[in-house]
Amino acid sequence: MKVSLPQSTTSDVFSKLGQANAAFNKFYPGDSSARQPVHTVYGGAQLFKADSAKKLGVMSVANLEEYAPDFTVLARALDLPGADSLPLGADEIAKLTKSLAENLKAGAGKNDMHGRIAYTVYQRVKEKLQREAVEDFRIDFEDGYGNRPDAEEDGHAESAAREVAKGMREKLLPPFIGIRIKPFNEELKMRSARTLDIFITTLVEETGGQLPDNFVVTLPKVTIPEQVSALVELFTLLEGKTSLRPGSLKMEIMIEQTQALFNRKGACNLPLLAEAAGGRCVAAHFGTYDYTASCNITASEQRMDHPSCDFALHMMKVTFAGTGIWLSDGATNVMPVGPHRAEKGGQLTDLQKAENQEVVHRAWKLAYDHNRHSLVQAYYQGWDLHPAQLPVRYAACYAFFLEGLDAASLRLKSFMEKAAQATLVGDVFDDAATGQGLLNYFLRAINCGAITLDEIAATGLTLEEIQTRSFLKILAGRTKQVQTA
Repeated sequence: MKVSLPQSTTSDVFSKLGQANAAFNKFYPGDSSARQPVHTVYGGAQLFKADSAKKLGVMSVANLEEYAPDFTVLARALDLPGADSLPLGADEIAKLTKSLAENLKAGAGKNDMHGRIAYTVYQRVKEKLQREAVEDFRIDFEDGYGNRPDAEEDGHAESAAREVAKGMREKLLPPFIGIRIKPFNEELKMRSARTLDIFITTLVEETGGQLPDNFVVTLPKVTIPEQVSALVELFTLLEGKTSLRPGSLKMEIMIEQTQALFNRKGACNLPLLAEAAGGRCVAAHFGTYDYTASCNITASEQRMDHPSCDFALHMMKVTFAGTGIWLSDGATNVMPVGPHRAEKGGQLTDLQKAENQEVVHRAWKLAYDHNRHSLVQAYYQGWDLHPAQLPVRYAACYAFFLEGLDAASLRLKSFMEKAAQATLVGDVFDDAATGQGLLNYFLRAINCGAITLDEIAATGLTLEEIQTRSFLKILAGRTKQVQTA
């Protein structure tokens, strides 16, 4: 067969293209296959103890039991689908609870979708809070800590590191943990670097050169790439001066200023920030209230679902897609805390209890709506600032995925059957993106604990197939099995 362009004449063209493709693939390696936490809990460094996460879990369970003693109360507080049809009387609630528990255990109860979802959400939230209420904890030396005398911050940096080491020894730490230092602006850069140095040096000495699993350093209020590269240089120096393995220190960057999105020349700044991290950046977190303040938005309108926040979140989503950098939304700043507290040895009146519940439920609903807003935009992680927010965090995640479980299971099963058939007869299946989107739904649902491994069976896929994280790999494997059968 005659050709006008033999391979020898195109080698230079494709050599240059190969270099460009390699550079692209290095910056965009694809989404990380590691587990991503659904939240980060921030707490002041001055208060951190080795068992802080455990104590927060106990408090979150107590809060759930006080303000939502059964699944119908939580469903109505959060306005879950069908909540208005759930019973109010204790006898009717007990009867429905027993019926749902028995039907779900037997694999029945599919028709009572709303009662089933509300009951399942409540049970799984409670189990999660008892087992692992905090997935990620950030020891805060910034906004949650404030500006203190140098000697005081030095002491807290050292004591926090010793508590982390103790938590490692006694297996008390959450799966993810880290510290948030102060920003690298001119005023605070030296203080921030000193805190980082004291904390890492003390921690490494206490642990014999070990870091906790999934340890990260959060750099707030990033505006220029040089701030990120400076932290990378400090990481390298610390690793060289301690027994840490080169490259072991990782960072998160916080997008909290308009200048983080666009630099002074009008170019998008986000990819420059990621590039400056030299592969050490694992996540980018959005700071709702600093960002809205930088947009000159009045305090009464500073909220997570403000259109200006949506713009910034979409910029982050588009820029960091495929880089492997996790994204996190911000926090609801209205705390679910009742106005009345019992005096020592005293009790609240029924009216005070009712007012407390009303205030907590209103704050819960606000947080729930904010969390759902984040989930719709594919932000699967956010901040929590108080143990009373944890029940809502998991309720929002679980309800989000459980409401679409039946339809997604059917769609994915149908996709696999049609895709395999089309491939076998030689047709091109050109809707793999939809199949991958359905697969991502299950990956996220499993990751946050919304669905169980048994519920995967309805998709027709095995856990091993889902864990490949690739619709095309699953399809290729199914096709090969059929062809060799």
